[in-house]
Amino acid sequence: MEQRILNVDAGYEAMDQYWKESGTKHLLLVCGASLQHTPLDACFAALPKRLGIAVTRFSGFQPNPEYASVVEGVRVFQNRGCDAIAAAGGGSAIDVAKCIRLWCRADRRKNLLEQTDAFDAIPFLAVPTTAGSGSEATRFAAIYHQGKKLSIAHEGCRPSAVCFVPEALNTLPAYHRKAAMLDALCHGIESCWSLRATQESRAYARQAIQKIMESYEGYIQNQADGVTQTDCNAAMLQAAHLAGKAIDIAQTTAGHAMSYQLTRRYGVAHGHAVALCVAWLWPHLLEHTQRCTDSRSRAHLDCGLQDIAQAMGCPSARQAAERFRCILESLQLGVPSVGEAAIDDLVASVAPERLNNYPILLSSAELAKLYRDILHLRQTNATKGGSGNAADCQL
Repeated sequence: MEQRILNVDAGYEAMDQYWKESGTKHLLLVCGASLQHTPLDACFAALPKRLGIAVTRFSGFQPNPEYASVVEGVRVFQNRGCDAIAAAGGGSAIDVAKCIRLWCRADRRKNLLEQTDAFDAIPFLAVPTTAGSGSEATRFAAIYHQGKKLSIAHEGCRPSAVCFVPEALNTLPAYHRKAAMLDALCHGIESCWSLRATQESRAYARQAIQKIMESYEGYIQNQADGVTQTDCNAAMLQAAHLAGKAIDIAQTTAGHAMSYQLTRRYGVAHGHAVALCVAWLWPHLLEHTQRCTDSRSRAHLDCGLQDIAQAMGCPSARQAAERFRCILESLQLGVPSVGEAAIDDLVASVAPERLNNYPILLSSAELAKLYRDILHLRQTNATKGGSGNAADCQL
């Protein structure tokens, strides 16, 4: 079924109409604590009085959510008699809501991971409050179980409706605003060079990258000359959604594969970690395109790389890679402080399925060298780009 996009206005009439049409009586709202700082908080809080819909809030999860949090969310859904789900937040909130929906009818006394046949297509509305992951557009969810990242792929994870509320982005902290933008941009880039890239995914990616390049400066500043804050937020939400549609087809590659443990172990925001990896993977790829493993030929890869360049307004792939590096450096996010002793563990943590979607094969030695470059291990502390602590990844 095609995903429904709701056009929101100050009164949230489109959202209310969705709940009325779906016959919702008791809503499970999956959200983080930051929702209280957005206009959405009052909108959901007034649902009982406005439409007679009971609302149970579930916030029992952290960034990089755990399987146990999903089990608890399923318990709350079942025990409270909920019949619909809304997710209002970033990628973590939406991923948790996806998994709760997928397993809302499952027997939680057993392993949920083995019960995808329990899926029930209950109403599921996603309201992203960051413009980065594009999770609201995809059939994928990411959770951690026993220290390992699991990628859940099921059509039941795709929200049945999406509502974009540009004002919800107004209070995003500067660091998270930057990291989310980089996540969306990396989705566009990786989906163009992915081995699973198609004409459709590349078309979505080109649109996403172009929108980001046109609006990111005003969006990062949370203002722009002659353009309203709402316009900048709306453009970035659209770009992230398009990039999500691209990655839903093409799937992520080495940039994401290498990033996860940088986030999980060292507190670097996901989009920031992916961008650090892509900044070094991209020139490495350009140096080794003759090793292309795409069965459709090296020319197909070259076409994807040129698509990225054109979308970024650059005459060549090399100049596009350099422009990306310059954008990343201009954001002054720094790198995490990681010692040489961690390199082997980082290399071992890279998920083969995502690595295998990258258009050239990467050896363990190459991964180790890339991590050293990413983490500036060949430079002195005095010349590193920032102190690298999670708390210092802010302006």
